[in-house]
Amino acid sequence: MKEFLEYIARALVDKPDAVWVEEEEDGDAIVLTLGVDPDDMGRVIGRDGRIANAVRSLLRVMATRDGRHVELEIVDESE
Repeated sequence: MKEFLEYIARALVDKPDAVWVEEEEDGDAIVLTLGVDPDDMGRVIGRDGRIANAVRSLLRVMATRDGRHVELEIVDESE
């Protein structure tokens, strides 16, 4: 899932080299943290959060297929 999220994020942003993803597993739960350049936050989140919600939906489908739960957190690189 980490690679999939990284692929999607790099395709959305202007600075793909600034994209990073951390994956933490805790039993059946996965927490993915996506970091992007502050200038690209709008591209990843989208208007009213539509892009972020679409990415979360895709990740949820992948996780459900494996019998797991996934959460996505988006942070900018400056944090």
